[in-house]
Amino acid sequence: MEDKIVIAIKKSARDLFRKYGYNKTSVNELAKNASIAKATFYKHFASKELILHAVLMDYIQDNVYDILNKNVNEKDMALFLANTILRVSRVTYTVCNEFVGWEFIRESVNAQEYLKLLSDDLEFLLLRSFMQNETIASIIPEERLTFLIKTSKNIVFSFAFTAVSEADVRKNFISFQKEMLPYLVQATLL
Repeated sequence: MEDKIVIAIKKSARDLFRKYGYNKTSVNELAKNASIAKATFYKHFASKELILHAVLMDYIQDNVYDILNKNVNEKDMALFLANTILRVSRVTYTVCNEFVGWEFIRESVNAQEYLKLLSDDLEFLLLRSFMQNETIASIIPEERLTFLIKTSKNIVFSFAFTAVSEADVRKNFISFQKEMLPYLVQATLL
């Protein structure tokens, strides 16, 4: 169980990153908003990047759990997988945009390195979540789920980096949903 200080720091980070973005929020502001000293912040999180990671992973994990458990009894496994991957992809894109901002990520080498870490952790979280679901684990071998998750994740992150506008992102999601994802799901279920 998390202590009250960690909970306060995470709430402060969620609020300020959403309002101002990661790049424009300082550790001083995070500490002040959490009603703690800056040294107390560093006692719990070694860097601003680590609190961002904790907040993003908490948010994504909560959403993945909800998404997976909402439609797990779907009779059509292909439809369930496609919808689940699409929803998780949208959540991941949205949370990165909301808390960090894609412009900053595209322009910052440090942000790109961080995104690689987030991408790897997201892949692990998704695979673990899928495999903990008895229905999915009984039907689809882990290596095939790994293929689906890794490939989908790489496609979504690549178009997030190359999109110039929100309209581009919407077009890319539609293209992914209609032109790529059905084939990835089909290959997963073979």
